Amino acid sequence: MTDAPLNRISEQLGAESAGSKSPGSPPLHLWHPELSGDIDIRIQRDGSWWHEGELIRRASLVALFASILRREADGEYYLVTPVEKWRIQVEGFPLQVVDFDVDEEGRIITVITNTGRRYLLGRDYPLFLPDAASPQEAGEVPAVGLDHGLAACFSRPAWYRLAEAAEQRNGRTGVESDGLFFPIARD
Repeated sequence: MTDAPLNRISEQLGAESAGSKSPGSPPLHLWHPELSGDIDIRIQRDGSWWHEGELIRRASLVALFASILRREADGEYYLVTPVEKWRIQVEGFPLQVVDFDVDEEGRIITVITNTGRRYLLGRDYPLFLPDAASPQEAGEVPAVGLDHGLAACFSRPAWYRLAEAAEQRNGRTGVESDGLFFPIARD
């Protein structure tokens, strides 16, 4: 496969990002093209992105592609533009939480993904424990539900920090953010 689909995707995104429902995010919710096919892009369990066996080293390109990534009801992941939809392979979760901030009062946790996007841990972006029955997502490290059916698991360093911030409540180990308590382990 040539780079032609990647080049077309990049060009389309530059022209179509206006009108997005959130700043810096294309209006992915409005795009529903037919499947264009499979593209040789794989997101490995460690959060690295690969194209035709080569590591994608440009963080800006990974962030661009992550902005048009969607998981659909069939459980598959797709890069979607207004006119194309390419299926890609994802091992585990497509994104990683690489760090987080806690506000001064200790009541709000903002997670930061490997693409630099920030999400407030709460009702819209909840922390959850991956389904142990799902071989693709199994693990003991929590993840955060994101837009478009995506999720980000915690990287090892971020997970250790989160575990240090955890407290016990009603026999559960977890963290509080935005007025909600999120278990971080299967106690």
